Amino acid sequence: MAEQTTSSIVVDAPAPAVMAVIADFEAYPEWAQGMKRAEVVATGADGRAEQVHFELEAAPIKDAYTLAYEWDGDRQVTWQLVEGRMLKAMTGAYVLREQGGSTEVTYRLAVDLSIPMIGMLRRKAEKVIIDTALKGLKKRVESRP
Repeated sequence: MAEQTTSSIVVDAPAPAVMAVIADFEAYPEWAQGMKRAEVVATGADGRAEQVHFELEAAPIKDAYTLAYEWDGDRQVTWQLVEGRMLKAMTGAYVLREQGGSTEVTYRLAVDLSIPMIGMLRRKAEKVIIDTALKGLKKRVESRP
């Protein structure tokens, strides 16, 4: 798997509030840019998603894929690709670290596409995906009552 792209943002909310938004997959189309649909297809004993099917339309990429999730309380969630059309591999994580009443959220992502792409362009695309996701997550969490 390729090397990961990483970025962080500070969200003005405690870690459990941030993780609640991350775990609410059905709401992703409301705040995650390009996300058309997200459906939990398998749930763990703790009630959190184990597998989620996504439909993404973020030009020039249009794909449907399923990710498997592993949760570590409100501190971290990791995922990896189960199946996808354009995606050959994907691993990622949200790592949360409380800082007083705020939470630093670090997003790590590595993507491998089934179509050839220069590494520099792939990393730039990963950076755009991460930064867009972090900004959307921050806005969503901080706008909740």
